[in-house]
Amino acid sequence: MIDLSAVLANIGALFGGLIIFVMVLSAAIKIVPEYKRLVIFRFGRLAGSRGPGINFVIPVVDRVMFVDLRILTMDVPVQEVITKDNVPIRVNAVVYFKVIEPSLSVVAVEDYVMATSQLAQTTLRSVIGSVELDEVLSSREKINVELQKIIDERTEPWGIKVSAVEVKELELPEVMKRAMASQAEAERVRRAKVISADGELQVAAKLAQAAQQMEVSPITLQLRYLQTMREISGEQNTTTFFPIPVDLLKPFIDNMSKTVRVDPPKSAE
Repeated sequence: MIDLSAVLANIGALFGGLIIFVMVLSAAIKIVPEYKRLVIFRFGRLAGSRGPGINFVIPVVDRVMFVDLRILTMDVPVQEVITKDNVPIRVNAVVYFKVIEPSLSVVAVEDYVMATSQLAQTTLRSVIGSVELDEVLSSREKINVELQKIIDERTEPWGIKVSAVEVKELELPEVMKRAMASQAEAERVRRAKVISADGELQVAAKLAQAAQQMEVSPITLQLRYLQTMREISGEQNTTTFFPIPVDLLKPFIDNMSKTVRVDPPKSAE
């Protein structure tokens, strides 16, 4: 006669063993995406990093950590900075970086994201504080390059590569904004006056050339007179002034002086 309790016990043991085998197998198999790397510690020692795909580890013995290799975007909080010429400003930035050495990013630093953030803040204050306000406003690209170079050099031992640093916003005091607006307005007024003076100088030079041409060829003066008459007649005016040059009347005056003779007074006898 079959012992039913023994059969059930064997089936339970079989299922239990199967469940344990599945759990061990799932713990031993690690699937790593393309954009990540698997850092393995065996008995507390670094055993290296492994690439994407299916990777086998020893359960209980190995401890694993996943590291993301994609570019991370980190906002640097607003920093209160005093420039070299003693102007207080508020500035923030954004940092683009990624992990290039997964093992170093785990072993060399506790939290590489936090460490990079703190380093970016201190470097931003140091670089902005070493230049004057005019350079901060006009040479932002130069400052970005300097920030990227300094942060990249200091994060290299952590296995971090900083690809770019961009200064996002600059907030100036209200007094400085008004002073800069007044300076810009004065500069625009100065340019306008210089342009107006240059225009008057060019006009004067052209008028001098025209006067010389009219002196050489008097007919040009008559042509200018006729052109002026045409321009006046084209306008809708109720009253029109016709300037008559004296040169036009000179032939008539000369003719009258020839025909009219004045007799000399007779002497008394």
